[in-house]
This record gives sequence, structure tokens and C-alpha cells, in this order.
Amino acid sequence: MTEGFEKFKILVVEDQAEARAMLKEMLAELGITQVFEATDGREALRFLDSAFDFINLIVCDWNMPGMSGVDVLKQLRSVDQDMPFLMLTGRSDMDSVVEAKSAGVTAYIRKPFSPAQLEVKLRIIRQKANFN
Repeated sequence: MTEGFEKFKILVVEDQAEARAMLKEMLAELGITQVFEATDGREALRFLDSAFDFINLIVCDWNMPGMSGVDVLKQLRSVDQDMPFLMLTGRSDMDSVVEAKSAGVTAYIRKPFSPAQLEVKLRIIRQKANFN
């Protein structure tokens, strides 16, 4: 267990069940036990309607059917500029990076990623978001 991540309450938005399960396992290894799941962007936004004040980090896949991770991010930023948002993606082209940054992404991690890479990104987010 890694110190300092216990306060994270994370919404994982990922359409692939195996990827959600693997991510939840990685988060548990870091001591993060409050993890909620959404299978697509619309489900995530519905969840946030009722639990927005409870969640303090969104981890979201970019490529999902119906509503992309960038669309989720843009919807979120229209009501909250500060919610930490970690984008998961297989994309590495500069246009995608620029699009995510201009939409207000907090951090960006390229798939596939290791538990160590995830931990580094979460440390950056924790520092940016001032989790104490």
C-alpha cells in the first residue's frame, strides 16, 4: 500500500470490463478502496449528477462508444473547472494531446501502462489538487 492515496474517491469510466477490473486492481494496490465504475460517458455523467460532491477524481478512457472521454471531460468542465481528470488512451499523436489539454485534462496516460506509471500520474494529480 502506498501512503497518501487513501483520500481518493475515484470514478473509473471504461467500456471494457477487463480494463476496468485491471484498473481497480491497480488502484487497490495503491490503497485506493473507494472506486466507482461507469461503463460509458453517459453513465458517468448520470452518476456524477447524484454523487458529484463525493467523487474527487475521474479516470476515463478516451475511446468509448456513444460518448468519448473528451466529450465527458468537456461536459464536466462546463460545470467544474477543478475536478481532477486522468485520461486513459492509446492515442499518442500531438493533435490528441493538444485536444485533451485544451479541454482541461489534468493528466494523460497512454495505454498500456504499468502500476508504477499509474502511481506517478496519481502523485502528480494529488500534488496539483492539493490532497492532504
